[in-house]
Amino acid sequence: MADTLAAPGATPRAASQNPAPGATPRVTPKITAPAAPAPARKRRAGGGRVALLARRSLALVLLAATWELLPRTGVVDRVFVPPLSEVLAAWYDLLAGGQLLEHFQASLIRSVSGFGLAIVLAIPLGLAIGWYRPVADFLTPVLELFRNTSPVALLPVFILILGLGETSKITFILYACAWPILLNTIGGVRTVEPLLIKSARSMGLGPLRLFRKVILPAAVPAVFTGVRLAGAYSILVLLFAEMVGAKAGLGYLVQDAQFSFRIPDMYAGIITISVLGVLFNLLLLTVERRFSTWRTSA
Repeated sequence: MADTLAAPGATPRAASQNPAPGATPRVTPKITAPAAPAPARKRRAGGGRVALLARRSLALVLLAATWELLPRTGVVDRVFVPPLSEVLAAWYDLLAGGQLLEHFQASLIRSVSGFGLAIVLAIPLGLAIGWYRPVADFLTPVLELFRNTSPVALLPVFILILGLGETSKITFILYACAWPILLNTIGGVRTVEPLLIKSARSMGLGPLRLFRKVILPAAVPAVFTGVRLAGAYSILVLLFAEMVGAKAGLGYLVQDAQFSFRIPDMYAGIITISVLGVLFNLLLLTVERRFSTWRTSA
């Protein structure tokens, strides 16, 4: 009987931890805090997203307020820098009249065409140069020559050879976009961790499977960095291409508005170009997350 009783002064917890032989141990239930309801979690997550969006939008709001106030207070000449409200009114008039959509469509077709051709041509070439030493030794001198030549400096050459039509503009954008994709692809292949390559070879992977299973996935982040840079270049050099011999496009709109002294229309075209660049970058970010989910999870 004494064996089954707890010692004097012992707590119930101690007694339960040292049961008598043959006795069934008593398990103390673990008390946990109740989980928050799903609607409460969703409200907290939604509030966090709203706060993050507000913080990220604060700089844009301050920029818009400054743009509106400085011309109206006379700090800057409103003839050359009109208030933002006048620019937005001009932008709406261009949109309602159909002119903005026409210029936007022309620019988008040229930019996407040159950018897409650059991806198709530069990524395979960069993979070949980065992985195969004979190809690199053969093409490196030519690459070093042209990579240091500004695409804008070659615009007259494209016009002389290909004329003033769409071919010269798309080829010019292709040339400008190819370099960041090509160089980043080469760098991505050459900087793959050597230990990964040695481990894959020790497991019996042949050259083709090694390239497909190890080299290509490891180079994806660098390739997409080059693709995003090329996306920005496709918008920047587009303006130069459309300012020479074009009859439509956002670059043509900006230049024509400047020459005609339609300053609000000029700023409306510039804002549209900026929005196009931002949308292009967001699209590329989405595609990058889609093709590098392993990196995002890590």
